[in-house]
Amino acid sequence: MDPHLQTRLFEAVDSGFGAQTAFLSELVAHPSTRGNEQGAQDFMAGELSARGYELDRWQIDLDEIGHLPGFSPVLAPYEDAVNVVGSHRSRTGAGRSLILNGHIDVVPEGPLDMWDSPPFAPRIADGWFYGRGAGDMKAGLASNLFALDALRACGLAPAADVFVQSVVEEECTGNGALACLARGYKADAALIPEPFAESLVTAQLGVIWFQVHLKGLPTHVAYAGSGSNAIEAAIPLIAALHEMEARWNLPEQRSADYAHMDHALNLNIGKIEGGDWTSSVPAWCVFDVRMAIFPGQGIEAAKAEIEAVLLDAARENASLKNVLPEIVYHGFHAEGYALSADKSAAAAKAIGALDAAHGAVTGRALDRTAITATTDARFFGLYADTPALVYGPRAEAIHGFNERVELDSMRRVTKATALFVADWCGVEEI
Repeated sequence: MDPHLQTRLFEAVDSGFGAQTAFLSELVAHPSTRGNEQGAQDFMAGELSARGYELDRWQIDLDEIGHLPGFSPVLAPYEDAVNVVGSHRSRTGAGRSLILNGHIDVVPEGPLDMWDSPPFAPRIADGWFYGRGAGDMKAGLASNLFALDALRACGLAPAADVFVQSVVEEECTGNGALACLARGYKADAALIPEPFAESLVTAQLGVIWFQVHLKGLPTHVAYAGSGSNAIEAAIPLIAALHEMEARWNLPEQRSADYAHMDHALNLNIGKIEGGDWTSSVPAWCVFDVRMAIFPGQGIEAAKAEIEAVLLDAARENASLKNVLPEIVYHGFHAEGYALSADKSAAAAKAIGALDAAHGAVTGRALDRTAITATTDARFFGLYADTPALVYGPRAEAIHGFNERVELDSMRRVTKATALFVADWCGVEEI
């Protein structure tokens, strides 16, 4: 890249960084948990429109995406599932097109008294920006937008179409990103600034969510021996699932990207509820499970084994053998995705461009990492034949208390993104 342009872009990011931090503060102040994203999406739509981007805002229609590969089943209503996309349309079309994707939804904040400060009252301390969603991944949305702003400040625009996506549902299904594909948003590459410490994600796990519904036999606790406790019946089933988890993590089961990890696949009992009265033997119990799978590990085969494990354990339990558990799938039905497996010329060029941009900003080679989570990258890589680069700032305590993102890291990622866009898409005068 022209060294003069590189210097100008860096100066533009630095000059605009106060505005970028203010933008992030406004965005984090919106408590955009699932079903409550509208305020944050209104803000995103306003910012995109103010910059002159072609705005598309729409309500996700399950009938339009339910038949598509990668769809995840949902239990919650979808009246408030709204995506926002701002499109830059190039005059010349001389370069390669790009999707800049990010998700607006955040996970619930948990007990407020366990935060040092209110989760949706963002604050800055010692170079860190605090707030729910600051790292995961509103700082990434900010870096996407302000990288393009840096080009604009230099009197330039991408010489190819660029689609800035703010999607819902990443934290539970990914159906927001899928809806963008269904609506026709395709490009030569995608960049997703998820908070993985300025490393390129080479592989990500798949994720399956399911519920286990158990029935017991209620009775007064004085006669507990004649009843069947549905909550206690969950214990041997959970133990059986953890035995399955251990088998799936054995060396011979691991995909290549995870061969060095002893325990890449994590099972989590995320929620449990049951019973109606403290002095009654509980007649029901429901627990929610998250289980990971390796890239290449089929979802249907994994589900079949999960079901067999649960039913076999239930048949060995006196309380459950006559009323077997019901297994309900909702949320993530996500396949694993390995960018490392993409040997296309487009993937090599995109990775090379990002590597060069990162090196220009940091003076270091771009680290590669396989993560034990999932992202929306799978939709582009698996279902749209599009290399999906996951590269974002350093963050800590995502999904936890006192979530925070490092501001200097966000600044570096914004600079690297601006360089990447200029290289990948080329530039044209405004």
